[in-house]
Amino acid sequence: MALCFMEGNEAVAWGAKIAGCRFFAGYPITPATTIYNAMLAFLPPEGGVCLQGEDEIASIGFCLGASMAGAKTMTATSGPGISLYSEHISFAIASEIPLVIVDVQRLGPSTGSATRGADGDVQFLQWGNSGGQPVIVLAPTDVADCVTLTVHAFNLAERFRCPVFIAANKEISMTKESLDLEKLSIPDLVDRKAAPKGEAYIPFAVSEGSRVPDFLPIGADRLVRQTSSTHGEDGYLTVDPLTIRRFQERRQEKILAAVDDFTFFDEIPAPNAETLLITYGVTARAARTAVAKLQAAGEPVSLLVLKTLWPVPEALIRQKSQGAKRVVVAEMNLGQYLREIQRICCDRQVEFVGTMDGNLITPARIEEVLSHG
Repeated sequence: MALCFMEGNEAVAWGAKIAGCRFFAGYPITPATTIYNAMLAFLPPEGGVCLQGEDEIASIGFCLGASMAGAKTMTATSGPGISLYSEHISFAIASEIPLVIVDVQRLGPSTGSATRGADGDVQFLQWGNSGGQPVIVLAPTDVADCVTLTVHAFNLAERFRCPVFIAANKEISMTKESLDLEKLSIPDLVDRKAAPKGEAYIPFAVSEGSRVPDFLPIGADRLVRQTSSTHGEDGYLTVDPLTIRRFQERRQEKILAAVDDFTFFDEIPAPNAETLLITYGVTARAARTAVAKLQAAGEPVSLLVLKTLWPVPEALIRQKSQGAKRVVVAEMNLGQYLREIQRICCDRQVEFVGTMDGNLITPARIEEVLSHG
């Protein structure tokens, strides 16, 4: 049936199935485990593979191997698992291996509170690789987003040959909602560009006008070389500074130069609004309620809900903040994305409403801050 009642984790699994994911590996961790459960139901009937690794490190390693063999792959964990994933995330960036990683965030640091939500990983997702290279991070606000953004995540991983994160949250992922799958706007599917047939494969060469290498799976009819060490186009190790710099810049620019193509957002604009509220994730739901109430009372407040967190959609933020004298950032942490907004909107008043105690930010709290600027 098209009309379903499902939690966010199930919706992520549906999105992965729609996107063509045929390999999932993970390790049980609250609040991400039900993604594994759903994939275990989905994948075997489709001829896919779903398995539990002996730990988080093995699980993401299995996914990288399956991706190098040509499969669309996904793993899911929470903050402690992301910590363990870090080395393999760097490997995926260096070797340009497509992979979708779901981080169902819970209150940290460390083991933290397994059954309490937070958005405390958003900086870690961007800067958790050893080279400081950019990654793509998408943030759903509800069950519908969990489906559509997961499909987008797979498309982006395939298009740019990189890891793509879904920054979910315990409250989104373990809350059930009604969803009509037939009414969702599902993007066309994207597959990584295959290397031309009949010629030697140069694993990290790019064609003119492209920043992304063509793909040939390991185990194909031609030699494929993969390495996580500094390398040239042929995959052999190099210490040549010019080659190293060219590769660092290409991996950076292939994502940064295209951010406008995958800047996803929602908004509730207000004519002549002098206050703009910016938020993401589950807090967007409270923000919508607060802004709708204030607008109904005649207070001109606008809302911008970011669904692309990294790379920072600077052009969007600058455009939507034009005319606003005051920008308020709401997030379930101590101000991690606030720093990006302060950097972009440095010529105006930027305020913060947030918490990191296991409680959701309420509409009343947001309304209070917006009304007393």
